[in-house]
Formats: sequence, C-alpha cells, structure tokens
Amino acid sequence: MSTPRDDDALSWGGDDDPTLDVGDKRESASPGEPEPLIREPRPEPLVASSPERPATVVPDDGGAAEPVASASSEEVPDAAPAAPLGNIGLVGIGVVAATYLFFALGWLVSGRQLQSLGIPIPDVTVVAMTIGATLAPLVWFVAVLVLTRSWRTWQRFLLLILGLVLLVPWPFLSMGSLA
Repeated sequence: MSTPRDDDALSWGGDDDPTLDVGDKRESASPGEPEPLIREPRPEPLVASSPERPATVVPDDGGAAEPVASASSEEVPDAAPAAPLGNIGLVGIGVVAATYLFFALGWLVSGRQLQSLGIPIPDVTVVAMTIGATLAPLVWFVAVLVLTRSWRTWQRFLLLILGLVLLVPWPFLSMGSLA
C-alpha cells in the first residue's frame, strides 16, 4: 500500500502544470481500465478536389467542408527516411571508411614516388594528379553516403564496394610500399 509520501517521490514539482503537456492525451473509457495494446488507426478525412476548385476536407460527422491549401511540389517530401543502420551496418561503414582512408594514403605515397622517379611529366602535373588521386576515394565515400541517404543499405554498400574496386591504388601496390 502506498502512502502520499511515496507518491511524492514519484512526481516532480509542477507536474500538473497544463503548459507542460506535449502531444495528445490518450483516450481511455474509464480511469481504471487499462489501455489496449493495439490501437485501431483513425480514418483520415476525405479530401475532395478538382482542377477548378481547391481541395476541401469532408469531416466524418457530415459537417461543412473546410478548404485545404493545395500542396505544391516544394512541400511534398521526396521519400521516407531510411531506417537507421544497425550495429553491423555501422561497423561495416567504419571498415569501408578505413579502407578508403588507406587508399587515399596509398595514392599519396605512390604520387610522391612518381615524382622521385624522374618521369618526363612536369612536376605541376604530377602534383595535380596526386592531389586528385588522393582525394578521389574520400570524395567517393562522402558522395555515396550523402547522395544515397534514402536508398536501402545493401544498395549503399554495393556502391561503396564498387568504389573500392575502382579506386585501388595500383601504382602503390605494383611499386611496393617504399621502393
């Protein structure tokens, strides 16, 4: 049996302030009756529109129709947001990100090695190509993550793996690490 003092321990001063209420109150038939676990969704009001007239909402109770502002193309969301990644997805993204970082480092090292070989290409060109090749894996990784937010996880990983295949630092692998 609880005492009023025990109930005070479970409340915070000002809990009954009506300005702190957020959202809809749950409807219940009586205070002693438990809430059902599965709630029936409420039907959406019918929206009637035609090219000549703006859209109107017809209430369920048969009352007067209310006009509704028409939705423009800016107000309509593109797609539902993708579900958040699970633990395996986050670890996979981390492994792929580390691989892209190592690829960028491999392109940087191989570009520096190409400068020391004395090939007949101007140094400015070799530096520009080295910078571009170093940034390519990083740009690919960020572009895939940003541009494919609403895609499925397996599609995003497919593009990331495609980038890993395309951006392998072959000069680094063929010349050795510090040849």
